[in-house]
Amino acid sequence: MIRSANEVMVLATKAARGAGAPAAQAAQFGAAAVVHLIEGRDIEVLDTALASLPDGPIIELPLALMRIVEGQVEGIAQGPLDQSQNALVQSYVAAMPCAAALTAEGVVHIDLNRRAPRAAVQRINLSEQTYAAWTALAAALLVPESDASRLSGAGAGLTDND
Repeated sequence: MIRSANEVMVLATKAARGAGAPAAQAAQFGAAAVVHLIEGRDIEVLDTALASLPDGPIIELPLALMRIVEGQVEGIAQGPLDQSQNALVQSYVAAMPCAAALTAEGVVHIDLNRRAPRAAVQRINLSEQTYAAWTALAAALLVPESDASRLSGAGAGLTDND
Protein backbone atom coordinates (compact mmCIF):
# COMPACT_ATOMS: atom_id res chain seq x y z
CA MET A 1 0.00 0.00 0.00
CA ILE A 2 1.22 3.51 -0.81
CA ARG A 3 1.95 5.64 2.26
CA SER A 4 3.39 9.09 2.83
CA ALA A 5 7.07 9.36 3.70
CA ASN A 6 6.08 11.01 6.98
CA GLU A 7 3.77 8.14 7.90
CA VAL A 8 6.51 5.60 7.19
CA MET A 9 9.06 7.61 9.19
CA VAL A 10 6.76 7.83 12.22
CA LEU A 11 5.86 4.13 12.00
CA ALA A 12 9.53 3.08 11.71
CA THR A 13 10.41 5.31 14.66
CA LYS A 14 7.63 3.82 16.80
CA ALA A 15 8.59 0.28 15.74
CA ALA A 16 12.17 0.92 16.82
CA ARG A 17 10.98 2.37 20.16
CA GLY A 18 8.70 -0.61 20.69
CA ALA A 19 11.58 -2.99 19.94
CA GLY A 20 13.76 -1.33 22.58
CA ALA A 21 15.64 1.56 20.95
CA PRO A 22 16.09 4.83 22.84
CA ALA A 23 14.12 7.77 21.45
CA ALA A 24 17.03 9.50 19.68
CA GLN A 25 18.25 6.36 17.93
CA ALA A 26 14.68 5.42 17.01
CA ALA A 27 14.13 8.83 15.40
CA GLN A 28 17.32 8.48 13.37
CA PHE A 29 16.24 5.00 12.31
CA GLY A 30 12.89 6.40 11.14
CA ALA A 31 14.61 9.01 8.96
CA ALA A 32 17.09 6.45 7.61
CA ALA A 33 14.27 3.97 6.88
CA VAL A 34 12.53 6.51 4.64
CA VAL A 35 15.73 7.19 2.71
CA HIS A 36 16.37 3.45 2.52
CA LEU A 37 12.97 2.72 1.01
CA ILE A 38 12.95 5.71 -1.36
CA GLU A 39 16.31 4.53 -2.70
CA GLY A 40 14.78 1.10 -3.37
CA ARG A 41 17.05 -0.74 -0.97
CA ASP A 42 16.11 -4.12 0.51
CA ILE A 43 13.53 -3.85 3.29
CA GLU A 44 14.97 -7.00 4.89
CA VAL A 45 17.89 -4.85 6.09
CA LEU A 46 15.46 -2.72 8.09
CA ASP A 47 13.63 -5.74 9.50
CA THR A 48 16.93 -7.35 10.51
CA ALA A 49 18.01 -4.14 12.25
CA LEU A 50 14.72 -4.03 14.18
CA ALA A 51 15.06 -7.69 15.14
CA SER A 52 18.55 -7.10 16.53
CA LEU A 53 17.38 -4.55 19.11
CA PRO A 54 18.23 -3.68 21.83
CA ASP A 55 21.68 -4.04 20.19
CA GLY A 56 22.79 -3.75 16.60
CA PRO A 57 22.99 -1.05 13.95
CA ILE A 58 20.05 1.06 15.16
CA ILE A 59 22.07 1.73 18.31
CA GLU A 60 25.59 1.60 16.84
CA LEU A 61 25.31 3.70 13.66
CA PRO A 62 24.04 6.93 15.28
CA LEU A 63 26.74 6.64 17.95
CA ALA A 64 29.46 6.08 15.32
CA LEU A 65 28.26 9.13 13.37
CA MET A 66 28.18 11.18 16.57
CA ARG A 67 31.79 10.20 17.38
CA ILE A 68 32.87 11.31 13.90
CA VAL A 69 31.05 14.65 14.28
CA GLU A 70 32.64 15.20 17.70
CA GLY A 71 36.03 15.26 15.97
CA GLN A 72 35.03 18.02 13.55
CA VAL A 73 37.34 20.91 12.78
CA GLU A 74 35.69 24.12 11.54
CA GLY A 75 32.52 22.19 10.75
CA ILE A 76 34.18 19.46 8.69
CA ALA A 77 34.34 15.90 9.98
CA GLN A 78 35.37 12.60 8.50
CA GLY A 79 35.96 9.09 9.67
CA PRO A 80 35.45 5.43 8.88
CA LEU A 81 32.20 3.55 9.39
CA ASP A 82 31.77 -0.20 9.76
CA GLN A 83 30.74 -1.48 6.33
CA SER A 84 29.19 -4.74 7.56
CA GLN A 85 25.78 -3.03 7.27
CA ASN A 86 26.64 -1.12 4.09
CA ALA A 87 23.11 -0.55 2.76
CA LEU A 88 21.96 0.74 6.14
CA VAL A 89 25.11 2.87 6.54
CA GLN A 90 24.33 4.53 3.20
CA SER A 91 20.80 5.30 4.35
CA TYR A 92 21.91 6.77 7.68
CA VAL A 93 24.49 9.00 5.98
CA ALA A 94 21.97 10.16 3.37
CA ALA A 95 19.42 10.95 6.10
CA MET A 96 21.74 13.34 7.94
CA PRO A 97 20.47 16.94 8.12
CA CYS A 98 23.83 18.30 6.97
CA ALA A 99 25.78 17.56 3.80
CA ALA A 100 27.38 14.12 4.07
CA ALA A 101 28.82 11.57 1.68
CA LEU A 102 30.10 8.03 2.04
CA THR A 103 33.07 6.89 -0.04
CA ALA A 104 33.46 3.41 -1.48
CA GLU A 105 36.11 2.75 1.17
CA GLY A 106 33.60 3.40 3.95
CA VAL A 107 34.77 6.86 4.99
CA VAL A 108 32.06 9.39 5.71
CA HIS A 109 32.67 13.07 4.98
CA ILE A 110 30.37 15.47 6.87
CA ASP A 111 30.09 19.22 6.28
CA LEU A 112 28.23 20.71 9.22
CA ASN A 113 28.27 24.11 7.51
CA ARG A 114 25.92 23.04 4.71
CA ARG A 115 22.42 21.63 4.75
CA ALA A 116 21.83 18.32 3.04
CA PRO A 117 20.19 18.56 -0.36
CA ARG A 118 16.70 17.08 -0.23
CA ALA A 119 14.64 15.72 -3.08
CA ALA A 120 10.90 16.27 -3.24
CA VAL A 121 8.99 14.18 -0.74
CA GLN A 122 7.83 10.92 -2.21
CA ARG A 123 5.28 8.33 -1.34
CA ILE A 124 6.46 4.89 -0.34
CA ASN A 125 5.04 1.51 -1.23
CA LEU A 126 5.07 -0.39 2.06
CA SER A 127 3.75 -3.94 2.00
CA GLU A 128 0.84 -4.84 4.27
CA GLN A 129 3.05 -7.48 5.90
CA THR A 130 5.73 -4.92 6.82
CA TYR A 131 3.10 -2.41 7.92
CA ALA A 132 1.52 -5.03 10.21
CA ALA A 133 4.88 -6.15 11.64
CA TRP A 134 6.02 -2.59 12.36
CA THR A 135 2.61 -1.71 13.84
CA ALA A 136 2.88 -4.71 16.17
CA LEU A 137 6.30 -3.52 17.35
CA ALA A 138 4.95 0.01 17.82
CA ALA A 139 2.07 -1.35 19.91
CA ALA A 140 4.59 -2.32 22.58
CA LEU A 141 4.67 1.39 23.48
CA LEU A 142 1.01 1.35 24.51
CA VAL A 143 -0.19 0.68 28.03
CA PRO A 144 -3.18 -1.57 28.68
CA GLU A 145 -6.56 0.12 28.98
CA SER A 146 -7.42 -0.39 32.64
CA ASP A 147 -8.32 1.54 35.77
CA ALA A 148 -4.84 0.77 37.15
CA SER A 149 -3.11 2.37 34.16
CA ARG A 150 -5.42 5.39 34.35
CA LEU A 151 -4.64 5.78 38.07
CA SER A 152 -0.95 5.76 37.11
CA GLY A 153 -1.48 8.71 34.78
CA ALA A 154 -2.30 7.12 31.42
CA GLY A 155 -5.00 8.67 29.27
CA ALA A 156 -7.52 11.14 30.62
CA GLY A 157 -7.71 9.48 34.02
CA LEU A 158 -10.87 8.16 35.67
CA THR A 159 -12.92 11.34 35.33
CA ASP A 160 -12.91 12.13 31.63
CA ASN A 161 -15.61 14.78 31.24
CA ASP A 162 -14.90 16.53 27.95
